[in-house]
Amino acid sequence: MESLKEKTAKGLFWGGLNSTMQQIIGLAFGILLGRLLSPSDYGMMAMISIFSLIATTLQSSGFPTALANIQNPKDEDYNSVFWFNILIGISAYLILFFCAPLIGDYYHTEKIVPLCRYAFLSIVFASFGTAQNAYLFKNLKAKQQAKSGIFAVFISSMVGAICAFNGLAYWSLATQGLIFVLFNTIMAWHYSSWRPSIHHITFQPVRKMFRFSCKMLASSITTNINNNILNIMLGHYFSPHDTGNYNQAYQWDSKCFSLVQGMVNQVAQPVLVNLRSEGDKQIQAFRKMMRFTAFISFPLLFGFGLVAKEFIVIALTAKWLVSAEFIQILCISGATMPIFSLLSNMVISKGKSGIYFWCTFGLGVVQIIVMLLTWPLGIRAMVIAYTILNVGWLFVWQYFVKRLAGYHLSMFFRDTLPFALAAFGVMAATHFTTLAIHNLILLLICRVFMAVILYYLVMKVAKVKILNECQKFILSKFKKS
Repeated sequence: MESLKEKTAKGLFWGGLNSTMQQIIGLAFGILLGRLLSPSDYGMMAMISIFSLIATTLQSSGFPTALANIQNPKDEDYNSVFWFNILIGISAYLILFFCAPLIGDYYHTEKIVPLCRYAFLSIVFASFGTAQNAYLFKNLKAKQQAKSGIFAVFISSMVGAICAFNGLAYWSLATQGLIFVLFNTIMAWHYSSWRPSIHHITFQPVRKMFRFSCKMLASSITTNINNNILNIMLGHYFSPHDTGNYNQAYQWDSKCFSLVQGMVNQVAQPVLVNLRSEGDKQIQAFRKMMRFTAFISFPLLFGFGLVAKEFIVIALTAKWLVSAEFIQILCISGATMPIFSLLSNMVISKGKSGIYFWCTFGLGVVQIIVMLLTWPLGIRAMVIAYTILNVGWLFVWQYFVKRLAGYHLSMFFRDTLPFALAAFGVMAATHFTTLAIHNLILLLICRVFMAVILYYLVMKVAKVKILNECQKFILSKFKKS
């Protein structure tokens, strides 16, 4: 029988593999699609993505997290969630289908109407896999989730690229999203041993979970709006071309921080819930996850910001050069996103979905006010304001984690600040050392290799424990294979 520590280590490994493989595949096909499609094509999809995200969140209704917070969920709990999700998913699609003309009016383009009705089919597809994915998540089936995600992203990326080659423009991106959700759902059914039953369907378990899940639902909707606030506002106040340039930057920034966030989120919630009754052990596990997150996140995002211009011009061509400057700004807040997520997971693990909601909602309100005040100053000012606000909001989350779990600000700084300063110092040294190199390809290669080697040496000289633990775990995996 595996211990919780072993399950956590394996979960982080498979979560990391899942995130890494998905981002590598996304990198390859993102470059291909970026060359084939225009900023306006990306802008069209960016403008409607929020509606699909909100509808999908409504469909899941926060129940996967609610199930994860039940110590031993029963078969009837999963069954109730399964049928409820399908009912809500189909209803949400029908509402959005008839509201598509209103979305077109908001963005001043009728082309969005049929695109909405096509892209939003993913909501229905996702509704059939929510309970299965919740089962895999609750039981720490990270390996199975990794295989599902990697397969789905590869197939969907292939289909998207074929569509783009055939001149389908923004329809390529919509089709890619549909195929991803469809195959991810199919694979969840394949790996999950739980099956729904048409006998004795009852929504009583759903009602019992609703008090917790409704707050998670409202929080998730608010989070999606927070993350996409610039897409929503840029699409209204600026052109699809401008929106596409920002969205390209956000997508690449998101690929980087999702690599770390996906790895940690795979295990954080189930592990913290399992240790909820053991305060000291829970905080120890949390601090270890925090150090691991900071150890990976800061060098990865700061490093990407360092090479953003070279990467964009080489990979996507100069037509996307405007996105490079946005990437450099977004990478600052992107480095803190996995930390942001880990802090919020601790709040959820304490069963405080109300605090989670109000903290998320507060960020959303402040963010909308700030964006409305800054949009006359231009897109760059909006991106800077968005970044500053998201970094600052970390301390709001830390305050509540301190109240609930005794995670003091001094602990937070000890767990994160050394890695942030080390990563910043390494990237600054690499930047100034390589200024004399003018060939973009050579500059990109030199900066990547130098930054990796310097950061490793700094961690080695500082005798950072998390580095040694990562090395030991990876070596043990190679020995077993």
